[in-house]
Amino acid sequence: MPGAVIVHHHARYKTYPGDVTGFVFYSCLVASVGGCIFGYDIGLSAALTSTESFLIMFFPDIYRQQKEQVITNQYCKFDSQELSFFGSSLFLSAALASLFASPMARAFGRKWTLFSAASAYVTGACMGSVATTFTVLLIGRLLLGVGVGLCIHASPLYISEMAPAQQRGMLNILFQFMITIGILSASLTNYLTARFIGGWGWRVGLAMGAVPGGIIALGSLAIPDTPISLLSRGEAEEARAVLSQIRGIGPDDSRQEYDDLVSACEESKSVANPWRELLFGGRYKPQLVISLSVPFFQQLTGINVIMFYAPVLFKTMGFRGDASIVSSVITGLVNVFSTFVALMTADKVGRRALFLQGGTQMIISQILVGTFIGLQFGLSGTGAISEQYAMCIVLFVCVYVAGFAWSWGPMGWLIPSEVYPLAVRSQAQSITVFVNMCFTAFIGQIFLTLLCHLRFGLFYFFGAWLLLMTVFIAVLLPETKCVPLEEVSHVWRKHWFWRKLVVDTSADARGAEMRKRIALEMS
Repeated sequence: MPGAVIVHHHARYKTYPGDVTGFVFYSCLVASVGGCIFGYDIGLSAALTSTESFLIMFFPDIYRQQKEQVITNQYCKFDSQELSFFGSSLFLSAALASLFASPMARAFGRKWTLFSAASAYVTGACMGSVATTFTVLLIGRLLLGVGVGLCIHASPLYISEMAPAQQRGMLNILFQFMITIGILSASLTNYLTARFIGGWGWRVGLAMGAVPGGIIALGSLAIPDTPISLLSRGEAEEARAVLSQIRGIGPDDSRQEYDDLVSACEESKSVANPWRELLFGGRYKPQLVISLSVPFFQQLTGINVIMFYAPVLFKTMGFRGDASIVSSVITGLVNVFSTFVALMTADKVGRRALFLQGGTQMIISQILVGTFIGLQFGLSGTGAISEQYAMCIVLFVCVYVAGFAWSWGPMGWLIPSEVYPLAVRSQAQSITVFVNMCFTAFIGQIFLTLLCHLRFGLFYFFGAWLLLMTVFIAVLLPETKCVPLEEVSHVWRKHWFWRKLVVDTSADARGAEMRKRIALEMS
């Protein structure tokens, strides 16, 4: 029946006519490249700050100190707070940019936010690649951060709002898949440019970042804004046309979904101050806890430490220079292929199952990696790593990366983008990105210091956090698989814990409350 809403009784949530069309996939693919620029910077930064020609030009004092120091403790190499802060500056810039992304997305839409992000990123990549002074290099890096912050705010929102509910998980995980592609691309770029004669390979690495940025900039011109974003800016007819186009059905068949979007848009307009309502109103307390906790926990898995400092970490563990980069390429490949598991299963087994299985796998891997390193170096950090131990460390780092790639990696971006109603969705995404970027910078800044002081216990430290966050997911995260964004608030009202804190403001709830009050007065 045209325009009918199908209700799956086992799930008790609506599904709408239409499926994933080629146009939807293309649009989501363009938006997901925003993950690539984030991943590329994670993979590039560690190699950049350990390149001799780069250090000689911009950090000569640090380079001289590295050459003069003779350190036998394997846990305490490469420790420079100034270099770490240079790497973290991009993520701090991204954190600040994410706060401006929300009003930008509300005023101009997700599409033009993506275009602005790509423009800033391409400019930053070009400036960095030709920099001859530290000032130009730093400005370029801060612009890269602006591009990253805007992109990772807009990309998950765009994908979630374009995708049909039944395939939202799969399409949103394209974002995490592109992060892994970016990390792998950076590792391969590091490997190839390390052989350039003259020491200018790092410039090529920085310049290559303009490629994914250019793809986003050009691609964003060829994709529409999301229907709900168009509606919220008063462009109703265009929203209706875009909805029909992305669902591959006629206006009559998409009418029910369109009407639900209009209702969600009207409800969002009743919220006068979204930031105040989100942070202090109480109505969105469960979602706020999740959107703060998930990015916080994502960084405490230790994944960015592994990826950000993979060449440094493997070199510290006794691998030769080339071998350390090859090892990071291997972990990058594992990251890419393991993300396919999440792509294929997120909308089948659900978000919680992937979180719990991946978390358990990561706990075991962290404990084993820490144990192998501890057995080899002890507390003193002296000695050289044997080939057998080196292979065991690489193996379990890969097992750890695989677990992250189908759990906290993709789910860490998917869950915050789908648990909020329209009224505060953009603001909530800003909070998610801000927390994520701040803790990325913080962990990156303190990692080498922690490694030096905690030694192999650092891996037990992250393992303990993984245990805590896995319990948190098991107890407090409701399942959002295949739930339309317009109805996702219902999952909190059904959850054993959160239903005690949810303020139900729906029309049905208000009507029931009024009928109850009238009945009491009549009696």
